[in-house]
Amino acid sequence: MDDEPHIRRLLRSALDRAGYSIVEAETAREALGRLDTERPELVLLDLGLPDRDGLEILPLILARSTARVLVVSAREATEEKVAALDLGADDFVTKPFDTDELLARVRVALRQRLAGSAPTRVLTVDGIEVDLVARHVQRGGAEVHLTPKEWGLLAELARHPGRVVTHAQLLRTVWGPAHEQDVEYLRVTVRSLRAKLESEPAVPKLITNEPGVGYRLMADA
Repeated sequence: MDDEPHIRRLLRSALDRAGYSIVEAETAREALGRLDTERPELVLLDLGLPDRDGLEILPLILARSTARVLVVSAREATEEKVAALDLGADDFVTKPFDTDELLARVRVALRQRLAGSAPTRVLTVDGIEVDLVARHVQRGGAEVHLTPKEWGLLAELARHPGRVVTHAQLLRTVWGPAHEQDVEYLRVTVRSLRAKLESEPAVPKLITNEPGVGYRLMADA
């Protein structure tokens, strides 16, 4: 849903070429009405809709639909991205965007929707195997020994592969609600994880950073 005709044309063209069925909406009211009749698997949501702010309708979308939500917005402020992700958006793409990157984010979101129908036990990403039930990690078949905090952080990212998990969510889950502002804890633990898991820790490809927002465990294509 987007109120800019040229953006809708660009999205329609890219998604149509990729083989997706598309339903468009220009306003929040129109979009909410179509959720019930069309039952989409994924919603591309602009925050600057003419009748309501996208952050207002994001919880409404999630309450009445099982669709994944990918925010596509010209808003660049970190607090806007954090707000959308904390409200339940799966990802955030800033306009102007590269259509290939957007389609990659769409594929990740749809894979996660399918994976969400059953609990994930083992996740394999770039040669790293994370077993969420047995609580162990292997790299190239060899066991990787992690501290409890390293494991907790990696496990939380592994539960949402391909998605940005905000600093606050990671800190709340791994360190507890009293530490939601202690971002330095995250930086130290991420550096340690990268040293153990990345082939080139200084140029991370597995655990990437969304500046000011959070971290993402990159998902295999």
